[in-house]
Amino acid sequence: MSHQYRVRNHEEIHFVIFTIVDWVDIFIRPSYKQLLIDSLIYCQKSKGLEIYAFCLMTNHLHLLVSAKHPVRLPDIIRDFKKHTNKQIIKLIKEENESRRDWMLYRFQYNARFDDRIQNYKVWRDGYHSIECDREDILFQKLDYIHDNPVRAEIVSYPEHYIYSSAINYAGERGLLEVTLLERGFISVKA
Repeated sequence: MSHQYRVRNHEEIHFVIFTIVDWVDIFIRPSYKQLLIDSLIYCQKSKGLEIYAFCLMTNHLHLLVSAKHPVRLPDIIRDFKKHTNKQIIKLIKEENESRRDWMLYRFQYNARFDDRIQNYKVWRDGYHSIECDREDILFQKLDYIHDNPVRAEIVSYPEHYIYSSAINYAGERGLLEVTLLERGFISVKA
């Protein structure tokens, strides 16, 4: 992982991207998507993760997040990726998945090159993290996250994509509770 993408200030808001190995489109079935949503909710309630924005795409996850003191953001991310790695493999094996053999092969193949992984590697090493220490960076990343499904031509408007916090920012209830960002200050949860 590049040094420029490491978390330095653990209480600052960070733009983070997690990517599936080989860009495998795993998050196309509702059960896989729900696993990620449930895991993020768990991290919010039990691990001290503060979520300001998110967008789950077919093969990667965008977040604007911070950690509540004294928790460290890298620790939450490590635990989240480890847990979801195991649970995704379990779902692939249990679900009626037409791509089961191919996906398991890809994830097993990637594990062979990592001494820390025993069987399957779902997530790419590390995570792309940018500290949002200025308001212009923060809102550029917020817009980028919410516009992702529009750029991918999944929806016409960001708030129509349910696996995103854009709906929260449009004044509706989304899948996750997020802390809304407003220029000049951070608002209440929605």
